[in-house]
Amino acid sequence: MEIPFISIEKIQIFLICAARVAALFGSIPVFSSIQVPAKIRVGLSIGLALLLFPVLEPYIPTRNLTLLNLAFIITNEALLGFMIGLTARLIFTAIEYGGTVIGYQMGFAAANVFDPQTNHQISQISQFQNVFAILIFLALDVHHIFLRAIVESYQLIVPGALDFSGGAVPFLMKLASGMFVLGIKFSAPILAVLLLSGLVLGILARVFPQLNVFLLSFPLNIGLSFFVIGLTLNIVAVLLSREFDALGDRFLNIFQML
Repeated sequence: MEIPFISIEKIQIFLICAARVAALFGSIPVFSSIQVPAKIRVGLSIGLALLLFPVLEPYIPTRNLTLLNLAFIITNEALLGFMIGLTARLIFTAIEYGGTVIGYQMGFAAANVFDPQTNHQISQISQFQNVFAILIFLALDVHHIFLRAIVESYQLIVPGALDFSGGAVPFLMKLASGMFVLGIKFSAPILAVLLLSGLVLGILARVFPQLNVFLLSFPLNIGLSFFVIGLTLNIVAVLLSREFDALGDRFLNIFQML
């Protein structure tokens, strides 16, 4: 049995293709979690690169590259993959921020749990909203958008031709600042109810000085918060769907600015 000959040029093209795909899998939500074993992530990255290689090969330069040039192009490809994944990661950061604000206001400031996705402690409400966002992410097949983004990125950006002097970095900074506003939108109904609850308890404390408002506020705020969270899950789902649907346009804007 003869082993087919694979040229150095083909290997270089595959490494360039695999760099962008692997960087994307290293930053995309859900799949980049430490809950997904590293072997599975590496296997998915290599398998997807092999599937996309015949499609992407015409868009990758076929000139002979030196080792230094190859390392430079692979670094650029990895940076582009991380930028694509970061765009979606910001949405989950907004969810976590909104959950942290809610948990602090409702009395769960010290009740933290370990989040295996981010590898640090977050509030229980943040963890709940994170899981809810992951379910919406998978139910809407948002990960398919990333696969299309990889193919479209090679049509718009030649490997090794990234230009960070354009508007891509300011655009990402604008998205990052907008995520704080999005986090407040997620937590706004609960914060409004807790504000009214605090106002009512303050009035009761003035009318009935014997009333222990401090002890009464904990179960009342927790109960009201869970009740409003249950009522507003549909609103959160709509906001998440809108943000996930906008990812395709955001990717296109980044590609055009690079």
